[in-house]
Amino acid sequence: MVEEGRALFLQIAESVEDAIIDGSLDEESQAPSTNELAAFHRINPATAAKGVTMLVDKGVLYKRRGIGMFVAPGARERLLDERRTAFADRYVEPLLAEARKLGLGPADLTALINDRAAVTEP
Repeated sequence: MVEEGRALFLQIAESVEDAIIDGSLDEESQAPSTNELAAFHRINPATAAKGVTMLVDKGVLYKRRGIGMFVAPGARERLLDERRTAFADRYVEPLLAEARKLGLGPADLTALINDRAAVTEP
């Protein structure tokens, strides 16, 4: 799972976010501890703790003293909003810029996407 050239704590945080988004970690459920994350990914616990701290700072996880870390209410929707915005910035904006260069409007793009999606769907 480890991607070379990318900070491990970011990858740990993203793996926890992915679990929240796909529903394998429900809101108000207990998140893996830093020791569990460190053991699973075979990394230093301080690195795992840095990723968990980042999620706490974002309001995705919260701490129950003496019990552990838990998924915050509304975390899934916040993460989906954040990822959708990043998707639009990373993919949709460049697509629209290139489409404008080619003289394609939103309706043309919609038709192209629907055509391509129909070809790739079983």
